[in-house]
Amino acid sequence: MKQEKEFQVLIADHTHEGFAQIICDEMASSAKARGTGIAKRTPEYIQQKIREGKAVIAFSPDGVWAGFCYIETWSHGDYVANSGLIVAPAFRKDGLARKIKKKIFELSRKKYPEAKIFGLTTGLAVMKINSELGYEPVTYSELTQDEAFWSGCKSCVNYDILMSKERKNCLCTAMLYDPKDHPEPAETSADFKQHSKLYERFMRIKQWKLLNPFLKRKAGARKSLLQYFFNL
Repeated sequence: MKQEKEFQVLIADHTHEGFAQIICDEMASSAKARGTGIAKRTPEYIQQKIREGKAVIAFSPDGVWAGFCYIETWSHGDYVANSGLIVAPAFRKDGLARKIKKKIFELSRKKYPEAKIFGLTTGLAVMKINSELGYEPVTYSELTQDEAFWSGCKSCVNYDILMSKERKNCLCTAMLYDPKDHPEPAETSADFKQHSKLYERFMRIKQWKLLNPFLKRKAGARKSLLQYFFNL
């Protein structure tokens, strides 16, 4: 049985500002490797989040930087997003993403106890972690309508799809934690485990339908996607 590493997952402070550049670089590198979009952030922006006490940073048992995540607020604090989750390549598959998400979620609840916490993701693993914390899949209409938030999607490779759907849908799945009405985390976790295969198939069908109009002129790409989405 693989032994779980004892990472340090801390609320970031001014002593961690020097890691801002490596965090930004790894965010960009990771998004490029996955072929997905990302709302680009500058080192100065990351440093600001650290100074405000709105970020979580992780280190390996040897003191090497291992991961990061930060809080953003929208609609005058009514909505909170846990953004920029990143784990250094050397420490992936060690359960660190779950630990960071849990820590940043707890920090969000402490700072903004009445806020709705939401996220957009294309990853089944992130959906599972969110579900364990009490998030539920929702429509885009239930998210913040703050223009500043949606402007962050302009740097995403899928922005054209988002706008073609009038910001009502995209490849990302929206998930929301509402402190006023949400299932207990344990119940949600069991529900996700039971239906994870259905979630996965739903995501693939959704992605295929949204991407299909953009690939009509690329027969080879369409064939590859059919094989991926439907195991043909």
